Amino acid sequence: MLRLCYSEFDFKGAVVRFETTRKRIQEDRRLRMYGREIERVASFKFLVVIVSAVRTPMGSFKGSFSTVPATKLGSIAIKGAVEKAGIPVEEVKEVYMGNVLQAGEGQAPTRQALLGAGLPLSTPATTINKVCASGMKSIMMAAQSLMCGHQDVMVAGGMESMSQVPYVMAREAPPYGGVKMEDLIVKDGLTDVYNKFHMGSCAENTAKNSSISREEQDAFAINSYSRSKAAWESGVLAKEVVPVSISQKGKPDIVVKEDEEYKKVDFSKVPKLRAVFQKENGTVTAANASTLNDGAAALVLMTADAAKRLNVTPLAKIVAFADAAVAPIDFPIAPAFAVPKVLKAASVKKEDIAMWEINEAFSVVVLANIKMLDIDPDKVNINGGAVSLGHPIGMSGARIVGHMVHNLKSGQYGLAGICNGGGGASSILIQKY
Repeated sequence: MLRLCYSEFDFKGAVVRFETTRKRIQEDRRLRMYGREIERVASFKFLVVIVSAVRTPMGSFKGSFSTVPATKLGSIAIKGAVEKAGIPVEEVKEVYMGNVLQAGEGQAPTRQALLGAGLPLSTPATTINKVCASGMKSIMMAAQSLMCGHQDVMVAGGMESMSQVPYVMAREAPPYGGVKMEDLIVKDGLTDVYNKFHMGSCAENTAKNSSISREEQDAFAINSYSRSKAAWESGVLAKEVVPVSISQKGKPDIVVKEDEEYKKVDFSKVPKLRAVFQKENGTVTAANASTLNDGAAALVLMTADAAKRLNVTPLAKIVAFADAAVAPIDFPIAPAFAVPKVLKAASVKKEDIAMWEINEAFSVVVLANIKMLDIDPDKVNINGGAVSLGHPIGMSGARIVGHMVHNLKSGQYGLAGICNGGGGASSILIQKY
């Protein structure tokens, strides 16, 4: 009887069941440990606040800042932001700056900018290139570092000198008849590399697909110029700007205190301008597109704990941010895909947003995103935007965040979105204290 039971016992099956149970117990243990680790890391999510936000004026292409490198403009913005924050320079643990057209600037542009601003030699620096979204992405990446507790005080922003971008030629023996020069503004900043045409052609595609007319774009551009003019005349924009002094040989320094571009419009010519990127039935013109410009912006971000330690009063807090991507040709509408991610992450409704900043790469960009997001145009770019003020591409994303910081009222939400070449967009939500 005993032999029968012994012979009928399924040793192989028992071993398999034992191994299965053992592995399940081990997996459960690993999952519990992983869960505890997630809880531990989640507890490191520090509240991130903005304690200062400044920018330089924006110079016209080959205008007042034509002799000023992007790194110098960046230094002025960083120095101004740290001074406005009222903190010792030694408190800044790291700096991120957006910069797109870097050819000829020298190594590590952000490092040059922070040292020029008087920050310590021990301060690390990173330069961010996400095309037009570079300045905003720098803020987002700095916020991530602060949220994780990796740093507690940082500077983030963006800088660009489109006036100083060089022409280049291929490193090869020149053919008979001369060499071919390429403009790096166009090649590295304004060309869709996937479709081999200018970003303006992408804007034309969006205008067609969104049924946005030339007249609508012209009207938007005129409104942008009018809003910018009113904002400068009322002092709204002056509060976010630090002056730039430009040395002249044998002459007094020139001090630039305001943007140059918004003064250069002739409204009577706007409807008469030719379309630039599409000859037949084109809608995008020099007037309803943004311009080439120079400038820099910087913000000081820190954890709420650091603000308390340094006795600094926060201006706003960072609530949520997100990126999105679409087909490269559709880059103008990419913000409409990033914004819902931000609203969902923050559990905030679009109706709760008091102020919207959508970067005016082209007038059609803002018009298309207003339509897709179904938002109130009276809350969008209330003081004008890149069409009238200028679009130094590495700076703009930081500029519009800083603008919200200064113009929201206590408790209000502000949401900024910016498209970028390649089909991308970044978006960020802040709340004013």
